Amino acid sequence: MSSPEELLRILTNKATVESSWREVVASVPRAAFLPEVVETPSRTVSRQDDPNAWLAAAYDDLPLITQVNDGREPDEGAYRLPTSSSSSPSLMLQMLGLLDVRDGHHVLELGTGTGYHAAWLARRLGDDRVTSVEIDPVLAEAAAKNLAEAGFRSRVVCGDGDAGWADCAPYDRVVATYAVPSVPYAWVEQSVAPDGRIVTPWGGSFFPYSFATLEVRRRRADPPVAQGRFSGYPAFMRSRNNRPPRGFLADFLHHRGKEQTGRTQLCPRVLAADADAQFWVGLELPDAWYLLAEADDGSGEATLWVLADDRSSWAAVEFVPDRETYEVGQYGPRRLWDEVEAAHRAWARLGRPGRDRAGLNVTRTEECVWLDTPAKVVRTLHHAR
Repeated sequence: MSSPEELLRILTNKATVESSWREVVASVPRAAFLPEVVETPSRTVSRQDDPNAWLAAAYDDLPLITQVNDGREPDEGAYRLPTSSSSSPSLMLQMLGLLDVRDGHHVLELGTGTGYHAAWLARRLGDDRVTSVEIDPVLAEAAAKNLAEAGFRSRVVCGDGDAGWADCAPYDRVVATYAVPSVPYAWVEQSVAPDGRIVTPWGGSFFPYSFATLEVRRRRADPPVAQGRFSGYPAFMRSRNNRPPRGFLADFLHHRGKEQTGRTQLCPRVLAADADAQFWVGLELPDAWYLLAEADDGSGEATLWVLADDRSSWAAVEFVPDRETYEVGQYGPRRLWDEVEAAHRAWARLGRPGRDRAGLNVTRTEECVWLDTPAKVVRTLHHAR
């Protein structure tokens, strides 16, 4: 029967559960934190229509979408943007492992969602040790209700997670359940220094698939700084206060037939399969994203689209098997594929390092990505928040 114990068995078989979290997984009912309708990676499941399938999804190691379009019901045929979810439990455990939660810690969670992750933290640390911030007032109210009905009294507040929650600071640990293009300095300021830790999904539109794990440090009376490295390949949603537009591919394409054409030696399929290359290219294109569209005729051909977040520019690179160069089309004020090639060449000049050699520094005024050592800065992002 589907239950927390069944979920623990699944996670144990995957060797993803540390001993300190086993009792938490087994005792907190995920089903108590889910809405009546959830979307699995393969289908939509209604508790009323198919209670057994709904319960099986609740206690499987699956990500479950719990809200689309910020809670507004989309018109038929309209684009459905996932805006809240219950992450797969194995991913939650991976993030909590990086967080290194210990007895007595006070944790700030940004992005309450359903409240299930906050319940895990509360079960481990105690209700008074967990503060969770949710930007959506409807989700915040529902999460607080879910927690209360499951027997928890954790603090859930409605607010902008990027601002943290200064009223209950400082925090031993700060964890975000949404991806950020840069780490808000408020999280650093509200962390215990020099022993605080921040874990957040990090990255711009081109490659948002990294955990940044940062140690908070303070030297004498100077403002605190955070420093750390990247790991994992998490896929998290962006918060709605810095979320770029998304939609169907057709929403980003315009002026077809008016693009400038050329050729490239950079294989689009190789780029789309190389996460290290995408990470380094993404440092230079934080405001553009890509999509590899496979041909459906069995030819092995594909198109790599690169699309500006502001929808002003686009590029298309046509992959044909057994070719050494590839046709390129670009339109708009930016030449997006030229930017990709320039960033790829810069990565090659560095020796094509893996992402594991990169690190991140966050100060009050700027955020810097470095290679091997903090002294070798390769990209600086100036803070505007």
